[in-house]
Amino acid sequence: MLGVEGGGTKTAWVLVEREGNELRVLDQGKVPPSNLRLTAPERLRAIFSELPKQIERSGIFLAGCATAEDRQSLAQLCTEIWPGAKIVTGSDRESGLAAALGHADGIVVNAGSGSSVTGRRGDKIENAGGWGHILGDAGGAYFLSIQALRLILREYDLRRGEMQFATKVLHALALNNLDELVRWAQTADKMEIAGLAPVVFEAAASGDTQVMEIVEDGARCLCEFVEVVAGRLHLLAPKVILIGGLFPRDSIYTHAFRRRLKKNLPDARVATAERAPELGAAWLASEMSDFGAIGARADSEKIDELAAALTEQRNPRSENLEQMSARELVELFVEEEKFVQEALRGAIVDLTKAIELVAGALRKGGRLFYIGAGTSGRLGVLDASEIPPTFGAAPELVQGMMAGGARALYRSVEGAEDEESSGALAMVERGVKDTDVIIGITASGRTPFVLGALAKAKSLGAKTILLTCNPSSVVAPKAFGAAAGTAASTENVDLTITLAVGPEILTGSTRLKAGTATKVALNIISTGAMVALGKVRANLMIDLHASSSKLRDRATRVVSELMNCDYDAARQQLEAGGWDLRGVLGKL
Repeated sequence: MLGVEGGGTKTAWVLVEREGNELRVLDQGKVPPSNLRLTAPERLRAIFSELPKQIERSGIFLAGCATAEDRQSLAQLCTEIWPGAKIVTGSDRESGLAAALGHADGIVVNAGSGSSVTGRRGDKIENAGGWGHILGDAGGAYFLSIQALRLILREYDLRRGEMQFATKVLHALALNNLDELVRWAQTADKMEIAGLAPVVFEAAASGDTQVMEIVEDGARCLCEFVEVVAGRLHLLAPKVILIGGLFPRDSIYTHAFRRRLKKNLPDARVATAERAPELGAAWLASEMSDFGAIGARADSEKIDELAAALTEQRNPRSENLEQMSARELVELFVEEEKFVQEALRGAIVDLTKAIELVAGALRKGGRLFYIGAGTSGRLGVLDASEIPPTFGAAPELVQGMMAGGARALYRSVEGAEDEESSGALAMVERGVKDTDVIIGITASGRTPFVLGALAKAKSLGAKTILLTCNPSSVVAPKAFGAAAGTAASTENVDLTITLAVGPEILTGSTRLKAGTATKVALNIISTGAMVALGKVRANLMIDLHASSSKLRDRATRVVSELMNCDYDAARQQLEAGGWDLRGVLGKL
């Protein structure tokens, strides 16, 4: 049985089987958001297509699935994906209620990117909130973030003073000033804005009184809904269960909610949910009379495999790191760089093959994709972003992709790397074809997001390269969809480049030697491919975009060098040619 709970932040799924009165978890994961009102049917099909297929029953419960018509249309779509399964559809309110309360009476407060309050007494259900981010969702992440953005601009308009919170928001979004913030907010979608909630909570926890007022206001809105629902259901001492990403145990929001609810509903019993909503969806699909116990999937095997990776081993040369002087630490770092050089020398043959493979694909109209998570993903995005200005290539020619999307470039997105299905879906969404090349970057060689992408890309006919710093990361062929944490399969990889830099000075911190070696390897591959495509003459860039004073100066010096003329004459030719460097050099 498959349980799926989809909202504005993510779609969580769990695969279970029934053992007596228990539901035993076989597999679980997360894929991109699937709000029924905000997600196109084609996108929903693509997302659901990456979920387990061999099932007997499925419970699909999505935000925005509010009416009988919604349920029917969702059921029809799901039937296309799981034609032989018995399918139950509904809203995320229902799966949350099932996970939190089972058959019991009580009230469920769901606060994630949006928000809703649902109560039950016997057969009677009462709802409050949950009207979407434009008209409602008071107390959700979008609500809090919008209030925070308005606070920043209001304070600037009234006082023109510097506000520490504004600085934190600009930093979180990698923006430079308030004008850029306004432009970002005007085009940002619900989830991008809701993603600022951690910054809001961080500022409130650090003592920012104005931001704390926003947090208190969100808690007040949710408490008002709970009080109204309790009154309508005549629940004098209701069980109130908190679910959603804004209510982890001991969070500032949880405490604010408890404190406010205690004032007007002192006998309420507040607790955080013990079961995830997707388990509620699976339970609803199972038609069991009792919720039963839920057994957890054993993760010990995949954890042991990761711990065995070379990149996770302790470096004996740095075991007294905290006792070193600054000079000793610097000397150790510099000395360790020799392992980067050795690793690159050991990979010369494979790096050569990679250049040939990538250049051959690009000549035929293909594209190069880097895909990774964390540091590996950021390095891929960095290298891809440098190709257009350096070589005058179209931005689509070399693309960087990372688990968690653009937000993960500057802020950790927890758990994004653990989903094979998300990596596979990314390949479909980017339209990967048989002419393309995918380079999966994973220091450990075991990042599920990357392995899922490589397997999917291979099934689409693309060429695949695995770039890893763990020599044992590739094993004999195995079926796609193996448990997260397992090594890459040779049947999904055309070429493996291993950069065996050894254990890091700071154990497991692969942004160090592994990151350095990876950056150099990507430099080699992309530069080598561009040279092979004729974008370099001698050792000079001849296709660079002269889009700044620095690059115009560089272009002028290139013309001066290759056309054997002085600087001023070279500049005049470029100005006359509209700063088309290749066009000017074409006169040679």
